[in-house]
Amino acid sequence: MPTPPQDRSSDPLPEGAVPPPQGDLPEPAPPGTEAGPGPDAATGPAGAEDEYTAALKEVEDRWRRALADLDNLRKRHARELDRERGAERARTAAAFLPVIDNLELALTHAASESGAIVEGVRAVRDQAVSVLERLGYERHAETGVPFDPSRHEVVGVVQDPDAEPNTVTQVLRPGYGAAERQLRPAAVTVAKRE
Repeated sequence: MPTPPQDRSSDPLPEGAVPPPQGDLPEPAPPGTEAGPGPDAATGPAGAEDEYTAALKEVEDRWRRALADLDNLRKRHARELDRERGAERARTAAAFLPVIDNLELALTHAASESGAIVEGVRAVRDQAVSVLERLGYERHAETGVPFDPSRHEVVGVVQDPDAEPNTVTQVLRPGYGAAERQLRPAAVTVAKRE
């Protein structure tokens, strides 16, 4: 014999359990009535495929853009790294120039002597100039060439009847490098125009 339902509202709930809803639950719809067609009902499964295709194309486009951004970032980083290497190379070579100048000054003072020490100083100077050339900073200390403001710094003007006007007559301090990779211009005296 079936037992009548008992009122269990007074029974304690186990710990962490959610109490059942109170009141009436919504009645389910009768079997013959259905809700109106949904947004995809008119297009059917083809509409869903178009949505997926569009979403896939969007994701693929974003992926390609991300790859292009990454490639651009790599290229920019490589350019910046090359520029920083060149700047550091120039700073180091420029800091080395006073050493070469002092070696040349020592050789000028010892020009009349020909000892082993003088030859050793000359060899060290030549080696230092060679290192600068390998770094891309060639020495230029030519006389008789036309004055070039990008390579020469005028420290004096002389009247020399044997020299063409506006030509370098004497190099007081050699220059290193060329064009935009120049460490310093050559300090020169130039023949005056008459």
